[in-house]
Amino acid sequence: MDLDARLADITTLDVDAIVNAANSSLLGGGGVDGAIHAAAGPRLLEECRRLRRSTLPDGLPVGDAVATDAYDLPARWVVHTVGPNRYRGETDPALLASCFARSLDVADDLGATTVAFPAISAGAYGWDVEEVARVAVDAVRGWSAPDLFDEPADPAAARDRDGSRPGPGVAAVTFALATPRALAAFQAALAR
Repeated sequence: MDLDARLADITTLDVDAIVNAANSSLLGGGGVDGAIHAAAGPRLLEECRRLRRSTLPDGLPVGDAVATDAYDLPARWVVHTVGPNRYRGETDPALLASCFARSLDVADDLGATTVAFPAISAGAYGWDVEEVARVAVDAVRGWSAPDLFDEPADPAAARDRDGSRPGPGVAAVTFALATPRALAAFQAALAR
């Protein structure tokens, strides 16, 4: 899998799926979440409201992911994930890693081959961007190259004999970052 990091407005990227650092309500917010909702147009909020009424009445749990159409965005889909909030005591890096892995699971199930992520939980949710970068890169690398001896709990997540996912799958991940500091952190994590 190809991984890269760049300074970019995630709402302008021509990829199959962009990941939204959403809040559990899925009803929009500030930062990346607000920018994605604004750029996608009002139909995104309408679909998120339908999801809340039908399958997520209590909201999307931290570390999980769900997809919607992307509407007015260049991407085909928006994968919404809820990052852990350090200010609420959500400090386990496994929760943050789950955001990246579950988002890739959802994107892969949709047939996406290219995915863009923001720096989930950095900033407003209190996580240090260097830690976010390390966790994100490790989670994406771990998702694309699992331990060959691990048995998948879900037969649908089965892998080919060499450990790769069958079919085209997600082939490229871009970390779309808003600041030079975030870019430097992700470049350092990718260089490890």
